[in-house]
Amino acid sequence: MPLVETLPVGADTAQWSVWGTVARVVVTDPAATDDAAAVVREELAAVDLACSRFRADSELRQVTPGRAVEVSPLLAELVAAALRAARETGGDVDPTVGAALCGLGYDRDFAAITGRRVAPAVRVFAAPDWRAVRLRDGYLSVPLGVLLDLGATAKAVAADRCAARVSERLGVGAMVALGGDIATAGPGPDGGWRVLVQDKPGDPSHAVRLPPGSAIATSSTASRTWGHLHHILDPRTGLPAPRVWRTVTVAAGSCLRANTLTTAAIVRGRRASSLLRGVPSRLVTPELDVVRLGGWPS
Repeated sequence: MPLVETLPVGADTAQWSVWGTVARVVVTDPAATDDAAAVVREELAAVDLACSRFRADSELRQVTPGRAVEVSPLLAELVAAALRAARETGGDVDPTVGAALCGLGYDRDFAAITGRRVAPAVRVFAAPDWRAVRLRDGYLSVPLGVLLDLGATAKAVAADRCAARVSERLGVGAMVALGGDIATAGPGPDGGWRVLVQDKPGDPSHAVRLPPGSAIATSSTASRTWGHLHHILDPRTGLPAPRVWRTVTVAAGSCLRANTLTTAAIVRGRRASSLLRGVPSRLVTPELDVVRLGGWPS
């Protein structure tokens, strides 16, 4: 996952483990750090309760397939973001892959499956058409047999929401990193927000500066793996996308947009360059060669 360059953690930074990754919040006023962390924790707890597929009490788990169910504004926002990502990528990022992920063994919080040395027996589920999911006027309808997984977009939406709320409530500039999803809001420090883009120790690294209000996301086929599998599925096959790219990083105006493009690029593989044309992007091959597109700095 990308690492925020303001390490070791200083007075302007708080971090903790969440969702099998690290949450980190950095603010322009060190006096606001504790309050900013509280805002982010509150927001992440709300998102988790709304859409986790690993919690029996989550709102998403209470949605009855085959009928229209009224949902909270937060869950409606998260589902709408997932459907928008599917529409914008022609289905490369698809929230109906939940059953496929479960069939591959990703059926609990990632921290609980990390220790698996051998993948479980694989059951293949091609994702249903995402267009069969309906969200209208606060009512969500999921077809029978469909299990929604919002993991491809919900973390990015959460990063955007957290950064915006910290800035709005506390009147400071904020950068919020949830693993590879990083969003900023409000005024930035002199020279912009410093971010070190690197997936794992030993991988190629690159320090960049984000302008205030921008975001960056990285998707990886080397992180969140178990056995020989990784978590980014090609919805057309229900199986992990081929490892054409080890990581893809994109800078954009929102973390949701950046994450949508990085995930779709992993799925598209060798066709990723057409998707990322004109977008600042950094792609790393399994051999650790770096490809820069769209004006990504050298």
